Amino acid sequence: MRIIFMGTPDFSVPVLRAIVDAGHQVVAVYSQPPRRAGRGKALTPTPVARAAETLGIAVRTPVSLRDAEAQTAFAALDADVAVVAAYGLILPRAVLDAPRGGCLNVHASLLPRWRGAAPIQRAILAGDAETGVCIMQMEAGLDTGPVRLEDRTPIADKTAGVLTDELSAMGARLMVTVLADINAYPAVPQPEQGVTYAAKIDKAETRIDWSQSAEQVERQVRAFNPVPGAWFEMAGERVKVLACQVLRPGEGREHLENSAPADASGPGLRRGDGVVLDAALTIACGSGAIRPTLLQRAGRGVVTADELLRGFPIPAGTHL
Repeated sequence: MRIIFMGTPDFSVPVLRAIVDAGHQVVAVYSQPPRRAGRGKALTPTPVARAAETLGIAVRTPVSLRDAEAQTAFAALDADVAVVAAYGLILPRAVLDAPRGGCLNVHASLLPRWRGAAPIQRAILAGDAETGVCIMQMEAGLDTGPVRLEDRTPIADKTAGVLTDELSAMGARLMVTVLADINAYPAVPQPEQGVTYAAKIDKAETRIDWSQSAEQVERQVRAFNPVPGAWFEMAGERVKVLACQVLRPGEGREHLENSAPADASGPGLRRGDGVVLDAALTIACGSGAIRPTLLQRAGRGVVTADELLRGFPIPAGTHL
């Protein structure tokens, strides 16, 4: 098939490579424009653009697809189908309708749950038991199109990084399956019940909210691992928590609220929220406690809690 591929981050790269390996002709790759990154602020191509260049495929990086010139250039590629995987730009109707078979999207959730920008992180934050990938026939609405094929996986204790890699590989496999015989996978409308929206992650959400339960804090840590990282502030410095354990009964100090200092209060705080309980960096939450196992100070490498505390003491009684 003649295919236009549209994608931007690392998540999209395995999908592109799988399509090429399956023998399809990728006539062009669309990706977000290069952005300045690194200490030198050099313009850096996206992961998909870099992968396309190694495969010898022409890359296009329009800022928008809304103008007539961009839409004409897209239609002139005479594609059988466009494959979209985390592209990051809204596709106007003229673009959606240009390929003969329309546009197929690799969406990392079990639609209609978690339509939108951050389905993997939202599924973890919500405590969902499972997630997956849907191959969706795109239409004008936000992830409202019918689904041709899906697969599922348990979330368990996976981080967003681990889950992203797993769903990327799953999406690549499912997309190649559908492209091999599109007619064998009819588009089934999404259920009208169970719709939720995965809003883009706001930076404010990455600061750990100690008034939550220990289980919710642990989910927050996994949802933002590896980036942007859940964090707390100590001595004016941000410290990321990249992994932690929830203390079960008998594993940590009991009666956590009673272990907080008398002055551990204030707007929105309860006694115990965010208080360090012992020399092992056990931290009280709204209910229960967590113990960080992997942390990272700004500009430094990832270390264990013991390694952090040797050079950056956080004594018991500290309110984070």
